[in-house]
Amino acid sequence: MELPERESMEFDVVVVGAGPAGLSAAIRLKQVNPDLSVVVLEKGSEVGAHILSGAVVDPIGIDRLLPSWRDEEGHPFKTEVKDDQFLFLGPAGSIRLPNFLMPPLMNNHGNYIVSLGLVCRWLAEKAEALGVEIYPGFAATEVLYNDEGAVIGVATGDMGIEKNGEPGPNFTRGMELHGKYVLIGEGVRGSLAKQLISKFDLSKGREPQKFGIGIKELWQVKSEKHKQGLVQHSFGWPLGLKTGGGSFLYHLEGNLVAVGFVVHLNYKNPYLYPFEEFQRFKTHPAIRDTFEGGKRISYGARAITEGGYQSVPKLTFPGGALIGCSAGFVNVPRIKGSHNAVLSGMLAAEKIAAALSAGRAHDEVVEIEAEWSEGDIGKDLKRVRNVKPLWSKFGTLVGVGLGGLDMWTNQLFGFSFFGTLKHGKTDAQSLEPASKHKKIDYPRPDGVLTFDRLSSVFLSSTNHEEDQPVHLQVKDMELQKRSEHDVYAGPSTRYCPAGVYEWVEKDGEEVYVINAQNCVHCKTCDIKDPNQNINWVPPQGGEGPVYPEM
Repeated sequence: MELPERESMEFDVVVVGAGPAGLSAAIRLKQVNPDLSVVVLEKGSEVGAHILSGAVVDPIGIDRLLPSWRDEEGHPFKTEVKDDQFLFLGPAGSIRLPNFLMPPLMNNHGNYIVSLGLVCRWLAEKAEALGVEIYPGFAATEVLYNDEGAVIGVATGDMGIEKNGEPGPNFTRGMELHGKYVLIGEGVRGSLAKQLISKFDLSKGREPQKFGIGIKELWQVKSEKHKQGLVQHSFGWPLGLKTGGGSFLYHLEGNLVAVGFVVHLNYKNPYLYPFEEFQRFKTHPAIRDTFEGGKRISYGARAITEGGYQSVPKLTFPGGALIGCSAGFVNVPRIKGSHNAVLSGMLAAEKIAAALSAGRAHDEVVEIEAEWSEGDIGKDLKRVRNVKPLWSKFGTLVGVGLGGLDMWTNQLFGFSFFGTLKHGKTDAQSLEPASKHKKIDYPRPDGVLTFDRLSSVFLSSTNHEEDQPVHLQVKDMELQKRSEHDVYAGPSTRYCPAGVYEWVEKDGEEVYVINAQNCVHCKTCDIKDPNQNINWVPPQGGEGPVYPEM
């Protein structure tokens, strides 16, 4: 069947993704030149619906974008950090690390505990007040190019395609949004960013990008257990000393506590189960007391970029640039990326506004690439560039110690004894065959402090129309059986925090079942599958989780 032509709309700048980077770019474009036409596309049903982060925010970016925000009512930065704690957990006890041992950049005083989703909703209001058009519920699924190969826009996905790939009775053709420049701020492992990085070879000369899986719950706790402004980070148990990761507890306003657990995705053991490690973590004596008598009210998960300075791809390509987590600007030891996302959006906006005022379009704004590493983003990431590779190489005890020493030398002397270390393998290549490892026995959930995945996904309000093509594309199903199942013992059944993947017996054979309706869009499968045999693409616009205050 020949599909009808798509309608198109013309803008000066098209921004993909209404996260901190995309919204900051849109705001800055209009601040520099109010006459520019700017549109922001967001695949979530509303701005903030797919935003999930810790989050403790360094306000450096917001201070520059909106200098007078503290004088306004209604801003989302309600809880300033009052107490900063670092714990090393053993199986039965914990040791608090003295704050004076921590490098100054790890100090959270002056930062704010927030819901990043609420921050994005607030930024969206600011953008719309300046005349930015924001279209939630529209997933950008295709990059558009001109005859010279430059990016000239994006197309949104068709709606109403049925599972067999044919248009159904409610079929609606997607839209083309053309721009003189396109900014890609999809977040971690975005589907368009992945295509652009490959097409323009943006990772040439860079280290492989590294990732973690972050799983988070929001709890309402008893008032006597609540300490507004407390930030608590830990590492160690329940992860073994060879597996990287850690946790956070952030005490917001209103007796709310955000608890999260991050597992570095370069782990080797295919039997490791990040969701269950998180549930087990909450049972530790130093942790469980906070949640006694409390109620879990929300759940979510997403991947985190961890490659840092040496893994940032080239940002610019003909017709646009990568911004925010699409570029990988997370500072791993600080577990912070939103400040750099805001700064990267502003930088891109300023350079693109200048290019437009000079009459340019669809060319490569090399000024963005030339300046990010010399500015605050580059300085922030360069100081911590060896923390992740040291942790990966030497394990938790030695690696974290060496990482701390390296941050101190960078802080005091402006250099590293280690130079710039390499990451080596991708996270997919790090997984080892099941024959080299033993199964891990995880306790059953009690339904009070610890839970199963399906009841957790229910709290994420995830929804997908079942009669549509599966958006988790397995390229070679025979390879999945021969390798993912037979060699690696089906790690997708464990690394997915939403129970999307199952191996089930049918007529005497193991069959791969994909419960795509459970997907919370974390992208872990796209990252960790040992054969890179799973490709995550956006489902119909507006579908997926709906995070109210995550």
